[in-house]
Amino acid sequence: MHCVHKISENIYWVGGNDRRLERFENMFPIPNGVCYNSYLILDEKTALMDTVDNAISRLFIENITHVLNGRDLDYLVINHMEPDHCANIEELVRRYPNIKIVGNKKTFQFIGQFYDFDYSMNMLEVKDCDTLCLGKHNLKFITAPMVHWPEVMFTYEETEKILFSADAFGTFGALAGNLFSDETDYEHFYLDEARRYYANIVGKYGSQVQAALKKVSNYEIKTICSLHGPVWRENLPFLIDKYTKWSSYEPEKSGVVLVYASMYGNMENTMNVIANKLAQKGIKDMRMYDISKTHPSYIISDIWKYSHVIVGSVTYNMGLYYGMESFLNELKALNMQNRKVGIVGSGTWSCQAAKLMQEIICSMKNMEVIGSPFEITSSMKQNQEETVDKFVEEFCSSIN
Repeated sequence: MHCVHKISENIYWVGGNDRRLERFENMFPIPNGVCYNSYLILDEKTALMDTVDNAISRLFIENITHVLNGRDLDYLVINHMEPDHCANIEELVRRYPNIKIVGNKKTFQFIGQFYDFDYSMNMLEVKDCDTLCLGKHNLKFITAPMVHWPEVMFTYEETEKILFSADAFGTFGALAGNLFSDETDYEHFYLDEARRYYANIVGKYGSQVQAALKKVSNYEIKTICSLHGPVWRENLPFLIDKYTKWSSYEPEKSGVVLVYASMYGNMENTMNVIANKLAQKGIKDMRMYDISKTHPSYIISDIWKYSHVIVGSVTYNMGLYYGMESFLNELKALNMQNRKVGIVGSGTWSCQAAKLMQEIICSMKNMEVIGSPFEITSSMKQNQEETVDKFVEEFCSSIN
């Protein structure tokens, strides 16, 4: 049974939801599922914006068939060639042999890498700012390389002023009937997942996102249609402001994320002591995570949100605890910058953790280590309270 939604008089959402998938890209937990968006324009010519993941192919084809109501499909616009959006290209060419696949040079390179069928007669290669007239609707193609793949482009529909934005402005989380963001409690249900999606999927490419934002700022945009998450038709500056902050690596607000690696509870106790002292000094809005229990994507999302971080880790086999080492290197790979960081280390027979964490943090861009690392030997002692108070005072000073 088809399940479609009107965006406007002649534009339909023909995507679907997947609540059965446990991990997006087989890495990121998605407890609320994910939606795969695709959009179909009916005009003198018909055009489909991207396809969907194989998981919902049957529904997707039913949706397209229902909306077309016997018409042919003239164009398939490929804004992004990642498999969760391009899985149905061959099936659509088989069903609609006269279809033209619209993409850029890199798009067709990737089609040739993913597929093994002859699509040479179906190609319509476009370049930046090329246009395609469907009748009343006119499509303009805006290249947006590395947001977050090199072939990515946006499609701007000039008549209704709709931006089909590929993965940009997307979020984890399936749709619960309401297609438009203004019909949902977006800030409570989707915003954290939108930030987690951005930080972990797109976060490395901040400068490329900034370039894309600059490009689209030249267009009047009334609606944003991403490939994941709700459609935006109201309060667009809210969403664009979030992307501007996230892509410039600027924190949204003042606050502290405490992340620790603890084997037997001694580092956990130390971090609790530090958090308690910070709270007594008036520091609000803190988040604390055990690196061994919480998936790093959630921690990374909060570090994108907040201004300050404290990392605490034990030494393991004269090196850094594996979970913490992996986490810090992931932050570095995602190009995290512009944060103030406190370091807490421990060890029993070889205290290396603080030094190794500082080396990784200092190799990132514009990361400021506050004061001297606070170190314990096996467990924190009463005679170290003056030292930890100094650590907390220096850290508080960097917040205030």
